[in-house]
Amino acid sequence: PGRTPWTPHGVSLTFAAARTSQGTMASMASSLAGTPILARPRASKGTKSRRAMRCNASAVSDAAAAEMELGYPFVKIVGQEELKLALTLNVVDSKIGGCLIMGDRGTGKSVAVRALQDLLPEIPVVKNDAFNSHPSDPELMGPEALEAFRAGNKLEETTMRVPMVEVPLGTTEDRICGTIDIEKALAEGVKAYDAGLLARANRGLLYIDEVNLLDDSLVDVVLDSAAGGWNTVEREGISITHPAKFIMIGSGNPEEGELRPQLLDRFGMACNISTIFDREQRVQLVKNRMAFEADPEAFANSCKEETEELRAKIAAARALLPEVTMDRDLALKISGVCALVDVDGLRGDIVVTRAAKALVAYEGRKEVTQEDIQRVIGPCLSHRLRKDPMDTMDGSFKVMLGFNKVFNGSALKNFSEAMDEGIEDPEAKKAEEEAAAKPVEKKAGAWGGLPGSR
Repeated sequence: PGRTPWTPHGVSLTFAAARTSQGTMASMASSLAGTPILARPRASKGTKSRRAMRCNASAVSDAAAAEMELGYPFVKIVGQEELKLALTLNVVDSKIGGCLIMGDRGTGKSVAVRALQDLLPEIPVVKNDAFNSHPSDPELMGPEALEAFRAGNKLEETTMRVPMVEVPLGTTEDRICGTIDIEKALAEGVKAYDAGLLARANRGLLYIDEVNLLDDSLVDVVLDSAAGGWNTVEREGISITHPAKFIMIGSGNPEEGELRPQLLDRFGMACNISTIFDREQRVQLVKNRMAFEADPEAFANSCKEETEELRAKIAAARALLPEVTMDRDLALKISGVCALVDVDGLRGDIVVTRAAKALVAYEGRKEVTQEDIQRVIGPCLSHRLRKDPMDTMDGSFKVMLGFNKVFNGSALKNFSEAMDEGIEDPEAKKAEEEAAAKPVEKKAGAWGGLPGSR
C-alpha cells in the first residue's frame, strides 16, 4: 500500500500513452465537427515522414510497383488467343466493361492480366491527386480538384500510365472504399479522407484475382461503384463522393465456386481458359518461362520491339475507334441473337456492338462486318445466359447456334465446329437411320431365318 507497483520498462508509459490517446481522440472528435473534409493524396517517394514510409511499405502505387519488378511480357504468352483478344479490346475501348477469366489452375490467367499493364497508354492527370483526376473533365475529378476547378484555379497537370489496382483476397471494406485518416485528424485537427482502392482505380483497371471467393459484402461495394461510376463513403463523420470509373477484370477457378449473377453481368466479356495440350506450345511455354526467370530484364528486352509495336497498334486503334461504323441491319441482327438466346437486359447488345467496333479499329478498318461480330459475340454473351442445371450445353455453343440462325438462316450452318466437339448432325443421323431401316434384298434361296423371327 502506498507504493507504486513494479512494471516492466515502458509498460506504464504505454498505458499512460493509451489513456492520453483515448482522451485526445475523444476531445479531437468533438472538436472536428463541421471542419472541412480533405482527401489525402498519396505520399511521394521523397517524403521523409514516418507516415510516408508506412504508406510506401503497405500501399505503394501500381506505377511504382511496375517499375520495381519486371512483369512477364504480354507478347510472349503462348496460346490463349481468345483471352489476349478480349483483354486487348478492353484497352482499346474501356467502355466494353472488363473481362471475366475462368479456367483451370496454372493456365496463366493472372499472368496475362498483369502483363497487360505494359500495354496501357498514358493519360493526363492532376499532379499529386489521390483520385487520378482529369485536368479538364469535371466528371472525372475528385472533390479537391473539382472545387479548385470551379473556383477558376489552374490545376497542375502531369501524365501517368493507366493505373492497374489489384484487390487482395483478404482486403477489408474500409481499404476498398477508403476511411478517415486518424493520424492527420489528430495532428492537424481536420477531417482527412484516406483514399481506398476504388479511388486509386479511377480511370484505370481494377483486378480481382479469385473473384469467386470475394466476400459478399465487398461484392456489394464493388457492384455499387461499377454500376454508377461513383463511390460514396459515409463513415466516422465523413461524407464524401468521388468518381470510381474503372475497367473491372476478374479471374478464378470455377471448381472453387460460382459467381453471383449480379456480379457476373457486370463483366463485359468472359473467357473460359483450358489447359494447353499441344506439345509444341507447351514446350515453347516452358522455355519462355525458364528464360524469363533466369534473366527477366534480358527476356523483356528480347521482345521489346514486339511490345512497342503492339502498344502503337493499340494507340492507333483508340484514335480510330470514333470513326468506326456499323450497318443498321447488323445491329438489328445482334439484338435478334440476344433475344433468341434469352439474354436478360440490354447490356449484351451494347457490349457486342462495342467489342465488334473495337476489333475493327484494332485491325485498322472502319466498317464492321458479320465476321467481326462472329468473333466477339461468344465471349460477350455466353456468361449472360440463364443457367439451367439440367442443361449440359456450353453457353458459347448456344450463342453460336443463335448467331447461325439469325445471320445465316439456319442454326446448323457451319456445323463443323460442333461436330469436332462430338455433337451429332441431326440430318446426317436421320439419313443413317433411314438407310439402316431399308430392307436388304436377299438372293434367291438364301436362308431367311427361323420361323417367327420376324
